[in-house]
Amino acid sequence: MNSCRISIFAKIIVLLFALGLSGCHADKVEHKKELLIYCGITMIKPMAEIAGIIERDYDCKILITKGGSGNLLKSIKANKIGDLYLPGSGAYIQTTLEQGLVTDTVHVGYNKAAMMVKKGNPKNIPASLDSLADKRFLVAIGNPESGSIGRETKKILDKKSIFSKVANNVQIMTTDSKDLIRFLKGEEADLVVNWYATATWAENEDSITVLPISDEYAEKKKLIIGLLRFSRYPELARAFMDYAASEKGKAIFNKYGLYDVR
Repeated sequence: MNSCRISIFAKIIVLLFALGLSGCHADKVEHKKELLIYCGITMIKPMAEIAGIIERDYDCKILITKGGSGNLLKSIKANKIGDLYLPGSGAYIQTTLEQGLVTDTVHVGYNKAAMMVKKGNPKNIPASLDSLADKRFLVAIGNPESGSIGRETKKILDKKSIFSKVANNVQIMTTDSKDLIRFLKGEEADLVVNWYATATWAENEDSITVLPISDEYAEKKKLIIGLLRFSRYPELARAFMDYAASEKGKAIFNKYGLYDVR
């Protein structure tokens, strides 16, 4: 009888000890430092790769929310949470600096807009911005109000004084670079304006031919990460920024066509 009681008591002790360890582990996980990064869609690949390195080296968790740069900025303003912001255009970072949303920045890469057609250019579309206004072609561009590629496209076309003509010929105006790729790969568009880097990715390079836009109209754009004013872990966020801006970080961005832009 006593032996039975001792056995039961021992099992209870072991169970309570196991639950205690489980509770401690859960508490440890719950309090792991966590970064929230807002990232334009074109930059998601290098940012995700760097996030994996920082998670490993600093024993933290990194969440990345992706979307059109303009839409992300609206979320930042509305929610006032998060740690880092990487839009596809420095103009958005300038806005955050002027509005006091960002306290520090680092330069991590470059991008450049380009026209894109299906592989081999089967419709023989001329490498001219005027092709975007040609009614023989199905044209898709980004919305200037929602994403960096849309804003950059409008800037380019305004410089050539043909934005209105192109807008009247556009069949689809979308939010981001991912949709522009999808439309081009399908039968929804013959010609798009998108960030050059997207054409270099393994899943796209066999489907897309780039028609470069002259530097006169399309300049290389700096990619800049901003540290948000309300970051909960600014030191960890700065560690991410430092790595992204380092030679190792630049090599990662370059792997995805986002540094040495042709």
